Amino acid sequence: MNCFAQDANLLIGTYTQKGSKGIYVYHFDTTSGKATELSHTNKVSNPSFLAITKDKKNVYAVNEDIEGGVSSFSFKNNTLHLLQQLSSKGAHPCYISISPDQKNIFVANYSGGNITQFYKFADGRLSNARQMIQHQGSSINKARQEKAHVHGAFFSPDGNYLFTPDLGMDQITAYPYKANANPVLQSDKKIIFNTSPGSGPRHISFSKNGKLVYVIEELTGNVSVYQFQKGISKKIQTIATHPSDFKGPAGSADIHVSPNEKFLYVSNRGNENNIVKLTLLESGLIHTQKINYFSSKGVKPRNFTISKDGKWLLVANQDTDNIIVYKINPENGDLIDTGQQIKVSMPVCLVLF
Repeated sequence: MNCFAQDANLLIGTYTQKGSKGIYVYHFDTTSGKATELSHTNKVSNPSFLAITKDKKNVYAVNEDIEGGVSSFSFKNNTLHLLQQLSSKGAHPCYISISPDQKNIFVANYSGGNITQFYKFADGRLSNARQMIQHQGSSINKARQEKAHVHGAFFSPDGNYLFTPDLGMDQITAYPYKANANPVLQSDKKIIFNTSPGSGPRHISFSKNGKLVYVIEELTGNVSVYQFQKGISKKIQTIATHPSDFKGPAGSADIHVSPNEKFLYVSNRGNENNIVKLTLLESGLIHTQKINYFSSKGVKPRNFTISKDGKWLLVANQDTDNIIVYKINPENGDLIDTGQQIKVSMPVCLVLF
């Protein structure tokens, strides 16, 4: 990597139905926005969501299949080496996260409607599943909410809670986490956020102090903001991410607070195919009059990522097989198309590091 003046790496998780090799590793030039492929895996099935350890030595992926799986890799010389594959204990795992203390891995099984925990050994391998929490319930959208559908596993900034949005139940559950306990998630002390009926909570982003929780609701296209302090939650705002005259399925997907906490970005699929910029007030609430829309320049913008310095936003368009590279205007947060894009079959998850 010494041949690159400005070093960053990008991991790309994909669906493999149309010929993708699985996970791709790219160098990302943080001066020009140009990406160069370094390596890829072979024959890894549907590694749709990824996580990397803080020391950058291991990468973990879900295998989003009916027989759900988890794959662990060592990461050396910009190349992924498969260590093992395990059952995720649920169908269609869609999200994976590493606890901030780097001791445990958590997988959200969408169709299985459960959360599974694995212990991470020093060599990067995982234990068999040690804890599995099954969600039970449904909501008013009979087509999408016929049962529990866990859509993520997000740690609070202090590492004390694991938040699990359940699209099927219209609930977010915050499980207290204790690394040295058995089990590590204290399900008897869980905190439940009830979202609006039919909303379908999907992904979460936090304020840096952890006191505000921003939730993107897939089925309504709304962002709801919750206060979360001392284990008590309270909804304080809900804002639509589409114009008032919008008609059609919302299909909202991902949400991220900018590193400077001045903006909140959301991706919408469905008929919109855009990235929405919401301006945040000093209080952390969303400015109701400052909402801007930017084309994703593709179809079905799934996951997107923002560089740690807040200068770049990359969005994965699943159905048009492209990743668009935007620069972020440092003054107003607008997205500037660089003309750079990465062509990969069915990109789903982006990890920039």
